[in-house]
Amino acid sequence: MAMIETDNLWKTYTMGTEKVHALRSVSMQIERGEYVAIMGPSGSGKSTLMNLIGCLDTPTQGEYWLNEKRVRQMNDNELANIRNREIGFVFQTFNLLPRATSLHNVELPLIYNGTSKDEREQMARTALEKVDLADRVMHKPTELSGGQRQRVAVARALVNNPSILLADEPTGNLDSKTSVEIMKLFDELHRQGNTIITVTHEKDIARHARRVLSILDGRIDTDEIVSDNERNGTH
Repeated sequence: MAMIETDNLWKTYTMGTEKVHALRSVSMQIERGEYVAIMGPSGSGKSTLMNLIGCLDTPTQGEYWLNEKRVRQMNDNELANIRNREIGFVFQTFNLLPRATSLHNVELPLIYNGTSKDEREQMARTALEKVDLADRVMHKPTELSGGQRQRVAVARALVNNPSILLADEPTGNLDSKTSVEIMKLFDELHRQGNTIITVTHEKDIARHARRVLSILDGRIDTDEIVSDNERNGTH
């Protein structure tokens, strides 16, 4: 079975007397070690799909299996554990604590799961080394560039060695040069064996992935493999 598998996923919102279908019968598989971009315009359903994959929301109908576990059967504690240990989230807005150092920001997921202080610090330092920020461990977000802040956010997402790195518009707040640096970092993390799913509305960001799922009106419109030539054109 695939690492991520969805079968006939629907997400429906009731707005007054009207029903709005954010997702319509989405069935897909993502294997361990894949690098996939979910792409689509605003309102297409890509963020809704990301929230379901990240166990931040539940479907109205259909099934989702993560690492062969049926997500619908999990209780709140099991879901919280998956969000903490199995999935590393990277957000467009970085979501860093402004008064905390890079080290402390990266340690946060480990504090929630009860890792000892010495082990936390070692794991956080290792994660910061992975994103080339070993010399910025005691810097606060205000002392870092936008690209460095996003690297801290990526280190925090990686600190638990999650099954999946889930990135929502990871370059949305960055200039084009810094965006290229962050996407090169994602390329390197994928080469190291990480499973990466990015959600984006930008074609040049999506082309860094090895496979692009295009979402339109809540449905998967196309599912395409990105050729080496197309990907090399992004660098």
